[in-house]
Amino acid sequence: MTNPTVRMARYSARNPWRALIGWILFVALCLGTGLALGANPATTEDFRIGEAGRAEALAAAGGLQQKPLERVLIRAAPGTGTFDRAEADAAARDVVARMRRLPEVLAVADPVADARHTALRVDVTMRGAELEGKQHVDALLAQTAEVQAAHPRLVVEEVGGPSIGKGVDTLRGDDLARTEVIALPVTLITLLVVFGSVVMAVVPLLLALSSIVAAVGLSMVASHVFPDAGVGTNVILLIGLAVGVDYTLFYLKREREERARATGGRLTTQAVVELAAATSGRAVVVSGLAVAVSSATLYLADDVIFSSIATGAVVVTLVAVLSSLTVLPALLALLGGRAERRRARKEARAAARAAAGEPVRRRASRAPGTARSGGGRITAAILRPVARHPAVTLAVSSLALVALALPVLNITITEMSRETHSRDIPAMRTYDRLLTAYPELRSMHQVVVRADAGRAGDVAGSLRELAARATAEDPAISGTPVLRTSADRRTTLLEMPVHRSVNSPEARVSLDRLRGILVPATVGALPGTEVAVTGEVARYADYPAHQKRKLPLIVGALLLVTFGMTVWAFRSVVLGLVGVALNLLSAFASLGVLVLVFQNKWAEGLLDFTSTGSIGSRVPLFLFVILFGLSMDYQVFVISRIREARLSGVPTRQAVLDGLSSSAGVVTSAAVVMVTVFASFAALHLIEMKQIGFSLAVAVLLDAFVIRILVLPSLMLLLGEANWWPARGMRPTGRPERTERQPESVG
Repeated sequence: MTNPTVRMARYSARNPWRALIGWILFVALCLGTGLALGANPATTEDFRIGEAGRAEALAAAGGLQQKPLERVLIRAAPGTGTFDRAEADAAARDVVARMRRLPEVLAVADPVADARHTALRVDVTMRGAELEGKQHVDALLAQTAEVQAAHPRLVVEEVGGPSIGKGVDTLRGDDLARTEVIALPVTLITLLVVFGSVVMAVVPLLLALSSIVAAVGLSMVASHVFPDAGVGTNVILLIGLAVGVDYTLFYLKREREERARATGGRLTTQAVVELAAATSGRAVVVSGLAVAVSSATLYLADDVIFSSIATGAVVVTLVAVLSSLTVLPALLALLGGRAERRRARKEARAAARAAAGEPVRRRASRAPGTARSGGGRITAAILRPVARHPAVTLAVSSLALVALALPVLNITITEMSRETHSRDIPAMRTYDRLLTAYPELRSMHQVVVRADAGRAGDVAGSLRELAARATAEDPAISGTPVLRTSADRRTTLLEMPVHRSVNSPEARVSLDRLRGILVPATVGALPGTEVAVTGEVARYADYPAHQKRKLPLIVGALLLVTFGMTVWAFRSVVLGLVGVALNLLSAFASLGVLVLVFQNKWAEGLLDFTSTGSIGSRVPLFLFVILFGLSMDYQVFVISRIREARLSGVPTRQAVLDGLSSSAGVVTSAAVVMVTVFASFAALHLIEMKQIGFSLAVAVLLDAFVIRILVLPSLMLLLGEANWWPARGMRPTGRPERTERQPESVG
C-alpha cells in the first residue's frame, strides 16, 4: 500500500477538491499551451518516401517541384444540346482573366480542348507548396462559381489536388461529428447498464473527454518535434475515448466491489479508494504503459503519418492513465462521502422509527452505483465446458481463429489514391468527369536528372530519346511529353502522361519498365548524373513498398514489447510467450476478416463502400500496433485477477476460473465500449479509415470474447503451475484476497 499508485490515490482521496481543481487546471494548461504554440503541420518534404521522394527532392533543389494545381472544366450543361465552342471559349477567357488577377495564382495556361471537342479545360497553377494549396483554394473556387453564374448554358466546375484535399477534410470532419453522435450515447448507455447509476456512468465519459481535450493540446506541442500529418486528432478521438473509458471502468469496477465488501466493516471512503488503487490502479498503469510503448514502435516506420499516429496514441493514453490515477480517486472520494452521508441519514431515520415502535423494513440491495460482480450465468455457462474440456476448447477455438486468418495469404496492399475517395465529395465527381474527357491526366511519370550545367544539352537529348522510346513501346504512356530545365541548368525534368490508374497493373508495369530498362539505357548511362523517377504512379508504388520493408522491424519490436511488459508485470516468462502468441493469433484473425470483407464485393452494400480489391497500405501496420497495445488492457486485467487469487492461496485451476468469472463483466463492458467507438469509424466514407475502424472492432470482439474467455483460460488450465515459470511457486501474500468464486458446477 506504499507504491506510487496508492500514494497518488491516497492524496487525491484526502484532498478531493484540490485534486479536481488541479486536473481542470492541467487540462486548461495543456489546451492553452497547444493553442498558443499552434500545431506544426507536416510539409511536403516530410512525406517524401523512397526513390519517388528522392526525385522530388532533386526537383525541388532546381525549383521544379510540384505546385498545387487546379483545373477548370467547361462543358455543355445537360439538356442544352451540343457543346457551344464559341460560348465555351468566352467562358474560358473569363476564367483566365479572373484567375490571373488572384494573388494565390502563379500561372494560368491556355485553354485545352479534349480529343472529342466536347470540353475545354484551363490549368491554374497556385503559389506555395503542394500541401498548402487547399488552404487558399476558396478564392479560386469563388471565381469559378462566378463564371458559372455568367454562363448558365455551360457547366463550369473546378477540381484539383487543393479542392479535393479540402473536400476530403470537410467530409472527414462531418464523419467524425457523426461518430461522436453514435459513440457517445451508446457508451453512456453501456455504462448505465454496468453501474445502474447516472452519476457513475457519466464519470468515465467526462474523464475520457477531458483526457482527449488535454491530449489535443499536448499533441500540438509535440507536433513541433513530430510534425502533424493531419491524422493526429483522429487518432486521439479513436484511442482516447476507448482507453479513457476502459481505464476508468476498470478502476470504478474494483472500487465498487471493495465498497460493497466493506459495508459491514465500515471502511472509510479513502480506504476503499486506496484498496482499488492497489489492485486495479496498478493494472491501469501497466495497461497504459503497454499501449503507449506499443504505439511508440510506429516511430520505427520512418514515416510522418505513422509518427503522427504514434504521437496521438501515446499522448492520449498517458493522459488517460494520469486521469485515472489522480482525479478519479478524488471524484470517488466525493461520491463516496455523499453515499456515506446518505446511508447515515437512512440509518438515523430507521433508528428513529425503531425507537418510536414503528416496523422497520429491511431489504437487501447493493451499494448505489455498484457494478454487478461475478461472471453471471452466461460466463458460468461458457466457463463450464472450458473447465471440463480445456484441450478441446483450446483446439477448436484456435483452429477457428486460424481459419479466419487464412485470407491474409491472399492480401493485396495498395496505397489508397484519389480514385478511392468517396464520391460524396463533389470534387471527386468533377474529377471523374475530367478524366472522362482527358484520360491522359490520370497519372504521370516524372524523370528528374541532376548534373553539371555543362551537361544540360546531353541530359536533354537523352531524355528526349527516353520519351520517344517510352511513347513507342509503352501502351500506358500517351500524350505529349514535357521537358523542363531549371534556371541554373543543373536540373532537368521530363513529364510523361500515363492514361492508366495509378494502382493498375499496367501503370505498375510501365513504372518498372521505366526504372528498370528505359532510364538505365538512356539518361542513366550518362556519367556524372543523378537520376530518379517520381510521379503519381511512383508515389503510390513506393509507399507500400516502404511499409512492407518496415513491417518486420516493427512487428519484431511489438513482440519484444509485449513479451517484456508481460514478464515485467507478472514475473512469468511463460505468460510472456502466451501473450505474444495470443496477440498474433488475434491480429492475424482480424486481418483475415478484413481481407475477406474489403477485398471482395459481397459486403459493399452492407458497409456502404466500393471495393478497391485491396487493403490500404497503412491498415495492417496500424492494426498490429494498436491491437497489441489494446490487447494488453484485457490481458493485464484478467491475469491480474488470476494472479491475485493465486497469491491468496487459491490453487491455479480455481484461480483461473475465479479470475475469469470476476473479470468477465468488466471486460465485456469495456469491449462493448471499444467496439462501439471503433465501429462508428467503420461508418466513415474514407475507405482507409473505414477499414481501420472495422478491423479494430473485429479485433476487439475476437480478443475479448474468444481469446480472453476461451483460448486464454483453456491454455492456462492446461499449463497449471507452469504458468508462473520461472517462479518455483506462487507464494501467498499472507492476506487472503476475497475473490468471486466460480459456481461449483463449473469445476
